[in-house]
Amino acid sequence: MNEKSILIVDDDKLSRTILKNILGSAGYKIYESQDGDEALKLYRRILPDMVILDVVMPGLSGFDLLRILRDEEENQLVPVILLTSSDNYEEKLHGLELGADAYITKPFNEKELLAQVKNLFQRIEHNRMANPLTGLRGNIDIKYEIRRRIKNGSLYAVLYIDLDNFKSFNDYYGFSRGDKIIRQTARILKEALFKCGNANDFLGHIGGDDFIIITTPDKIDDVCNYIISTFDEDIKRYYDDEDLANGYIEVINRRGEIQRFPFVSISIAVVTNENRNFDNELQISAVAAEIKRKLKSMEGSKYLKDRRKC
Repeated sequence: MNEKSILIVDDDKLSRTILKNILGSAGYKIYESQDGDEALKLYRRILPDMVILDVVMPGLSGFDLLRILRDEEENQLVPVILLTSSDNYEEKLHGLELGADAYITKPFNEKELLAQVKNLFQRIEHNRMANPLTGLRGNIDIKYEIRRRIKNGSLYAVLYIDLDNFKSFNDYYGFSRGDKIIRQTARILKEALFKCGNANDFLGHIGGDDFIIITTPDKIDDVCNYIISTFDEDIKRYYDDEDLANGYIEVINRRGEIQRFPFVSISIAVVTNENRNFDNELQISAVAAEIKRKLKSMEGSKYLKDRRKC
């Protein structure tokens, strides 16, 4: 028997009953609610292990409730499955942007539903060794994935992503607001892969403001451009109005001097095996470090691809 609890939120009684029967028979402990407002109160009382949430409901919609949950730090990693009666791409993208983990389309396919729930719980268990701030896979999985791609011999592109001027932002606004940028960056990277990448692309969190994506060379431009344009537009909301109007923040540096820093930007160093072969992840990391040094001398958000041949 499973000991995991699931909160089902749907204004349609028949849908709730079907879900309750399927998941209850699989051994999950089920709680249910018919609207978003009631569900939020119930959620905070029972703290379920998963939420299955209908998109369209009276009062708080599924999107509204998801947004509230994800805005609270303690709920960042609770898996959420959205229910929808349509296969609308933009609707699904919006849900993923808000932090949904998966979608199930009505009418339910019992095997698909059980597989989604099982896989999400397995991912949560797996992510106990992942980054606690973003829930993304960490260094052990990153090394394994790079080694696997090298061994397979197929074309791959490794994107090393980090934030510029992030330390000064943390010094100025504090770590709490800085953590929000880290989590939002993770969401943007997920969106980029969903919208522009391949189904089997990899996303990991090295630590701090450093991330990694593994995709294919043909996706580099689309993925990088999406990340940069979305990040540059989104970062503005993390600055106070006065600083936003100025276009910079002023921070006291180590010498005790006031120094101006531009807004946080994002840099992407791209390494591929198109023109050279790599034997291990350390060689790839060394090339990425060279590219990063070049990127640091450039202003704003940008990406740079290694084009040397060996």
